[in-house]
Amino acid sequence: MVIHMNTMTKKMFAVLGRTGIFFIVLLLAGCAFFGRGDQYRDQNMDFGSIRTVAVMPLANLSRDQVASDRVRDVLSNMLLGTGGVYVVPPGEVARGIARVGIMTPVTPSTEEIQKFATVIKADAVITGAVKEYGEVRSGSSSANVISLSLQMVESQTGRVVWSSSTTEGGITAWDRLFGGGGKPMNEITEKAVNDLIEKLFK
Repeated sequence: MVIHMNTMTKKMFAVLGRTGIFFIVLLLAGCAFFGRGDQYRDQNMDFGSIRTVAVMPLANLSRDQVASDRVRDVLSNMLLGTGGVYVVPPGEVARGIARVGIMTPVTPSTEEIQKFATVIKADAVITGAVKEYGEVRSGSSSANVISLSLQMVESQTGRVVWSSSTTEGGITAWDRLFGGGGKPMNEITEKAVNDLIEKLFK
């Protein structure tokens, strides 16, 4: 009987060991959405000299028609909340766009950015794109995800001095195994924006 129990115990631990490895692999795969991104930073740029920033309308590549407006609002408020920069109000940005005659505000030219920044007196202009926003599905599981890229253009020279991207949310191993639907959209949006702001002011 003892030999039989020892044999069963060994088999059980062997199975548990393989299962444990399987769960670790699943967990890593499920967390692949979190915090991904790349970054460019101009080492010659004095970011401390930037006091006033204008956030342009963001390009919306997602299926949610108002995603870019929501993300832009969060970005503007969180930038202002750092206390490090003044963010030009959306109304002033809109008037500046109209005055300069920028036809596609989500992708302005270098010359347009320079003229625009002069009109609204901004040290830098932020443009970007919401690449993904909303619910994603995998089998019977679903969760919210956001993928966002931003770049900062220095007003006087019109050159890109910083760019970065990030992705937050997505379906985790926990969601696949136990459901739950992931985190709320507003929570992962704030987390994604905060990630980019931390990269900008690091």
